[in-house]
Amino acid sequence: MGDWLTPDAWQAVRLSLTVSLWAVAASLPLGILVAYALARWRFPGHGLLNGLVHLPLVLPPVVTGYLLLLTFGRRGWVGQWLDQVGIVLAFRWTGAALAAAVMAFPLMVRAIRLSIEAVDPRLEQAASTLGAPRVWVFLTVTLPLILPGILAGAILAFAKAMGEFGATITFVSNIPGQTQTLPSAIYAFLQVPGGEGAAARLVLIAIAIAMAALFLSEWLSRLVARRIRGL
Repeated sequence: MGDWLTPDAWQAVRLSLTVSLWAVAASLPLGILVAYALARWRFPGHGLLNGLVHLPLVLPPVVTGYLLLLTFGRRGWVGQWLDQVGIVLAFRWTGAALAAAVMAFPLMVRAIRLSIEAVDPRLEQAASTLGAPRVWVFLTVTLPLILPGILAGAILAFAKAMGEFGATITFVSNIPGQTQTLPSAIYAFLQVPGGEGAAARLVLIAIAIAMAALFLSEWLSRLVARRIRGL
């Protein structure tokens, strides 16, 4: 692999994997909470929350990246406070993880929400009537039943994060070894004469990772579903 890829290309692959894993790990708890709220709760602003969650799907990625820069840049209304405690996101790999998480969040929430809506609410109500606290009902009844959806949502979010480009390059730029992810590296190679070969190799790696993630999502979902049915 080291001979097949240049050091910069290999670094971009490793950084993309790191960014995508952190993006999924950091956003998954919030994704479960938001999906549960949208599926089970009715409250003022429900439609607004649903719209905000899915907004990155319809906004141009560059617009999302620009909004992140305005918010979390060093002079942004959140970024300036983070900067005071030593947390910098703009033009850092952590900012790439944030951008990837934002862009992948709608896919994660949608998959988890669909799995929650497929659970019969009467099962949860039956547990509640027996005196179980709501949190315990979620952990012992709802969570095991929606686990396939959580796995599917997490892996789809990972695949989306691996391919994120527009918001990332706008928010953290394209700095080799620091913020240059796999899509950014492909773009960079295509801008220089003779870089088509390196770009093509990275494209093959991107396709392989995406297909592996999709197959893993399907396999894990079926495995967990079979085990749940066997309980």
